[in-house]
Amino acid sequence: MYKRVQEIEPPKAREIPKELIAHGHRRVDPYYWLNQRDAPEVLDYLEAENRYYDQVTEHLKPFEDALFQEMTARIPQRDSSVPYFKRGYFYQHHYDEGQEFPQYYRMKGDVEAPKELLLDVNALAEGHDYYQLGSYAVSPDNQLLAFSEDTLGRRIYRIRFKDLSTGKFLDDVLENTSGNVVWAADNRTVFYVVKDEVTLRPYRVMRHRLGTPQSEDVEVFIEEDETFYTYVYKTKTEKYIVIGSSATLSDEYRFIPADQPEASFRIFHPRERGLEYEIFHDGDRWLILTNWQAENFRLMATAEDATTKEHWYEIVPHHPQQLIENVEPFRDFIVLVKRVEAVKRIQVLPKSDTTQGHYVDFGEEVHTAWLDVNTLYDTDVVRIGFTSLTTPNTIYDYDMRKRQLKLLKRRKVVGGYDPAHYTSERIWVEARDGVRVPVSLVYPKGWKRDGSSPLLLYGYGSYGISIDPHFSIARLSLLERGFAYAIAHVRGGQELGRQWYENGKLLKKKNTFTDFIDCAEYLVKHRYTSADRLFAMGGSAGGLLMGAVINMRPDLWKGVVAAVPFVDVLTTMLDESIPLTTGEYDEWGNPNEREYYFYILSYSPYDNVQQQAYPALFVTTGYHDSQVQYWEPAKWVAKLRKYKTDNNPLLFYCDMSTGHSGASGRFKQYRDIAREYAFILDLAGKAQSNQTTQ
Repeated sequence: MYKRVQEIEPPKAREIPKELIAHGHRRVDPYYWLNQRDAPEVLDYLEAENRYYDQVTEHLKPFEDALFQEMTARIPQRDSSVPYFKRGYFYQHHYDEGQEFPQYYRMKGDVEAPKELLLDVNALAEGHDYYQLGSYAVSPDNQLLAFSEDTLGRRIYRIRFKDLSTGKFLDDVLENTSGNVVWAADNRTVFYVVKDEVTLRPYRVMRHRLGTPQSEDVEVFIEEDETFYTYVYKTKTEKYIVIGSSATLSDEYRFIPADQPEASFRIFHPRERGLEYEIFHDGDRWLILTNWQAENFRLMATAEDATTKEHWYEIVPHHPQQLIENVEPFRDFIVLVKRVEAVKRIQVLPKSDTTQGHYVDFGEEVHTAWLDVNTLYDTDVVRIGFTSLTTPNTIYDYDMRKRQLKLLKRRKVVGGYDPAHYTSERIWVEARDGVRVPVSLVYPKGWKRDGSSPLLLYGYGSYGISIDPHFSIARLSLLERGFAYAIAHVRGGQELGRQWYENGKLLKKKNTFTDFIDCAEYLVKHRYTSADRLFAMGGSAGGLLMGAVINMRPDLWKGVVAAVPFVDVLTTMLDESIPLTTGEYDEWGNPNEREYYFYILSYSPYDNVQQQAYPALFVTTGYHDSQVQYWEPAKWVAKLRKYKTDNNPLLFYCDMSTGHSGASGRFKQYRDIAREYAFILDLAGKAQSNQTTQ
């Protein structure tokens, strides 16, 4: 178990004091120089950290490789998605043996018709260390394909075009985009969004005419407010093209008929501070999902030509314990995605009487359900997805009139998988302020609750993003070695409605951290595990969570994985040139205001590193990360190396070819997970290739 940590000298980052002063308060950052992207001394330091990681974990490489092979061996070599129908064609993607990326096909009129290749992503990815297909859209006449690609990992997409009748790529190329592209009805005009080259904020909507250079494209909208980002899409009915502008607490939409691409965009309802809404075209009206006088949102409607708020009327009222998250309109039904007691459920409402709705019954209490691809409006069938901690991802067609589920596909686990070998449950933990926090657990059958088993606790808790219980092929490698896995649904997500989010952000952010600690203490107290067998993991804002809880309760964890962690919160939020910063003031607070400055300072992991013993820690980042810049975890690790008083491993790995999402490719992504799991399993004394529990 990391015996070589004592034998190998870790890198020592140079200290160049940088004075940072705000509100009369002085901070000194000795590692500020690490934010000089591409500077030779920065690259040298990152490479030194990677060499140290390789040396210290050399003994683990065979086991990591075995884990990777074990995980990827569970994935079918040949696999296909469930086809969906749109404008006369069935669309499907397919993986062939050994391929990292899919091939996209369509079949005219019938799923048994000859396959027509749209894109071979494997061919597109050749020669790139990183490749990500963003989105693709077929023109209304089915003749042309527009698609976006990112070859760096910074989520800056290039849009390209393909003539589907000849198979040739067009000369048109649109650079520096957000990745989404929308066709007008004329089959020659597309709309797309340009990013700010410094902050990477998507802010300008452009109109492009095929056959003309990008320099001649017409700006149809610019978002001047730096706290908003913008996007463009076409309604499900394909009647309208919509531009959306969103901030944390406000939305605004504008639209034109899709057959009038040169028309001026008309505002749906002007932005108001605190007013959030989404719009869905529904026959001869609009549906509006909004928080207007409805904290957990309600569903309203309005006529096509009377879109401002005074014309809206209620369809589904607000419910104080149920959050409406999504809407899918059909000719005779409206389908809602709702949060009910922390479970994501599907509700079907007949338009003839929306008070007579029903929930789809999947037969499992703790699960996650979602709307899959639903391109058709005039149908009684909704396509939905389902998963749980013990059930692999499943796609159903649900007949809303007959209330019948039809299984279309359940993800196969090669080598066999029996959900009966595992148990999942939902427990409720009373936090220190009396609030009940849900925790989802899964563990092997026969697992004993006597404190002797290792447990991995996962958390996130920011942006209103809920971490739902889901099946994981990779996680089986933990469960088969006797681990339990738990998700703490801490405040900052929306598992229990909008208040759950509101009570985990801004000046209540510390609830996220104390909830996680309280859940961990409960699991130890009730002998699900013990402190010397308890592990924690979180990424991005979940990495902030990891940084905060190890400062607050370093004694509670055997080991912690912090992936792409947002740990230098105060410095980042004070720097408006860093991507995404200004748009997040409503999440963290604006530290240019004194109250928020000192509150963020009180928990920011980097600012609160102190001289104490820390648990074993594995930190990862991607050099091209556009959301959490590589220097945040690099600085944090350097500071931890200076102050920590223990001999536990502190490992840092910077992937020099990826960004926030890690490696691309269906197999390569498991290399990152194998690296993290090898770290955890080694600390748990279970770094053996053979599974110990069936």
